[in-house]
Amino acid sequence: MSINDKTIAQLSHCEKGDEVNFEHLLYEQQGAVARIWLNRPEQRNAQSQQLLQELDDALGHAVRDDSVHVVVLAGKGDHFSAGHDLKQAQRERANFTVEERWQYEERYYYDYCLRIFDLPKPTIAQVQGACVAGGFMIANMCDLIVAADDAYFSDPVGHTLATAATEVLIHPWVLGLRKAKEMLFTGARLSAEDAREIGMVNRVVPRAELDDVTMELAQHIAKAPPFGLRLLKRSLNRCLDTQGMRNSMAAHFDTHQLSHVTEEFKAVRDKGLANAIQKNKAAGQ
Repeated sequence: MSINDKTIAQLSHCEKGDEVNFEHLLYEQQGAVARIWLNRPEQRNAQSQQLLQELDDALGHAVRDDSVHVVVLAGKGDHFSAGHDLKQAQRERANFTVEERWQYEERYYYDYCLRIFDLPKPTIAQVQGACVAGGFMIANMCDLIVAADDAYFSDPVGHTLATAATEVLIHPWVLGLRKAKEMLFTGARLSAEDAREIGMVNRVVPRAELDDVTMELAQHIAKAPPFGLRLLKRSLNRCLDTQGMRNSMAAHFDTHQLSHVTEEFKAVRDKGLANAIQKNKAAGQ
């Protein structure tokens, strides 16, 4: 079974033809384009367990629907996503065992991210405002990124969560090694225009035009023969795989899991994981 066939098999929670109603997402289709909106704007689209599960379900629906040729991933409100929901993490997972945390993060972070990367249909991230940490991860699993001029990208969790940070190390593959080190070592922001200049973002547009420009691009791509796009995407992704991207990210994920038994992480956990949110805001992240 190929990587993309595995993706289709794993994205099996909702069947083709099911009504696509979600609590934390909005799913809309315009012609051959499905747009999936993260829909927790009051929480800056923080990724709760429920939102991530629904996102996996929605992607599965789009994969099995032959009328969908392109998938857009967007966020309602002022921000694309501020990352994982640390308030829920503190409330429900702060005292997970190593085994429980490994199982949870492998499923909801690592596997779910790779299923976006392996999706057999072209994907576009539509980004405005904050695209931080877990938001950075899922946006950069998409094939293309269209960003509003107010978008920014950052991953400050190396400073706020100590060693227990960055489950999916996509950063050097989309930023280049030195820029990835700078972002992760400092926690600094990267503007949309800077991200475009280094090739991580495809287009930067005024915020008021973001929805329309992204949909126009998606509709144009959707005109191409879908099976041809599927094969082309597979070959392009294999370019990174043959350079070691997948093995590199898997190795990092295993190393990352060890961080949860460090004294640094214990200190952060005991103070409250949700406090990292306030630390981020105070630092302007």
